[in-house]
Amino acid sequence: MKKIVGISSLAVAVAFGAATLAGVAVAQEKLDIPTVVKISGIQWFNRMEEGVKKYAAESGHNAFQVGPAKADAQLQVQILEDMIAQKVDAITVVPFSPEALEPVLQKARDQGIKVVAHEASSIQNVDYDIEAFKNEDFGAQLMDRLAACMGEEGEYAVFVGSLTSKTHNQWVDGAIARQKEAYPKMTLVGSKNETYDDQQQAYAKAQEVMRAFPNVKGFQGSASTDVAGIGLAIEERGLEAQTCVAGTSLPSIAGQYLETDAVDAIGFWDPADAAIVMNKVAATLIEGGKIEDGANLGVPGYEAIKLDGKVIYGEAYKLVDKTNMKDFPF
Repeated sequence: MKKIVGISSLAVAVAFGAATLAGVAVAQEKLDIPTVVKISGIQWFNRMEEGVKKYAAESGHNAFQVGPAKADAQLQVQILEDMIAQKVDAITVVPFSPEALEPVLQKARDQGIKVVAHEASSIQNVDYDIEAFKNEDFGAQLMDRLAACMGEEGEYAVFVGSLTSKTHNQWVDGAIARQKEAYPKMTLVGSKNETYDDQQQAYAKAQEVMRAFPNVKGFQGSASTDVAGIGLAIEERGLEAQTCVAGTSLPSIAGQYLETDAVDAIGFWDPADAAIVMNKVAATLIEGGKIEDGANLGVPGYEAIKLDGKVIYGEAYKLVDKTNMKDFPF
C-alpha cells in the first residue's frame, strides 16, 4: 500500500464539490483503483467505464475497469483475487452475487484494501455501498408507469438479471408491493424470471411467459438488457399495441423499442456518475477522509446524500419514454 502524507481538507472539498468531510489526508502518489463490474461488453458497463476514465483523467489516479466476459460470480471472484494479488489501494465493485463475493472482499479488507460496492445494499464486507436511490421506491415508480400503460388492470410478469442480485429483487419487490397497494385489478403471473443480464435470455423468457400466460399484458424488467429482449419478443408477435413494458435500461439499449412502442418506459441512473462517486469515495477513504450524511459528492443526484449505516443513497433516477429519450445520449 502507498504511504499517505500531508493534510489538506481543501483539496478534498474541491474534489467532492461542497462535501462535508473531515480529517482528510492527501495522497502524494497515484492510487490504483479498479472497478470490477458484473460483465464486460454490454452498454450499461461501457457507460460506467466512461465514468471511470473521466475520474482517472480528472484525479490523476490509476482508475480502470475490469469484468468477466459473462455474468458469473466465480469469474468475478477470480478477477478480485487478481486485484488483491496486485496490491491495489482500493476496489470498487458491482457484484453479480453479493453473497458469493463476501469471502474475497473480506480478504481484500483484511489486507488493508478499501472496498466500495454499488447495487449491493445488504453486502457486509465493504466500507460503503453506493445506491443511486432507494431501490424499493424506484421499483414502485416503474410500477406506476407500467400500471398507467396497462389501464391499471391485467396480468403482468417480472424479470431479474439474477435471483441473487439484491437490487434487482428490491426493484421488483417494490413494484409488486406498489401493485398490491394501489392497483388491485392487476395480477402477477408466474415467479421472477431470471435472465443472467443477457438480452437473448430475456427474449427467450418473454416467449415462455407469453406461451404460458396468453393474456399477459405487462412486463417489468430489471437487468439493463431485459426490456430489449422482451421488446423484441413483442415485436415479433406484433403485440406492441396490446402489451406494456417498463424496466431498467438505457436509451442506447432500449431506444429502438421505445420508438416502436414495443417498450413503453425505462428508468435508470447514469452508471458513469455512479462510477465517479464510487471512485471518489474510495479515494477519500484511502486518504483518511470521512463521509458524512448530507454531503455533496459533486455529482448530479448525489448532492445531498443520505447515509444509512454503510449505504450511501442518492436521488439520481430518471424516468424516460420515447418523448424524452434523446435527452440522454447514452
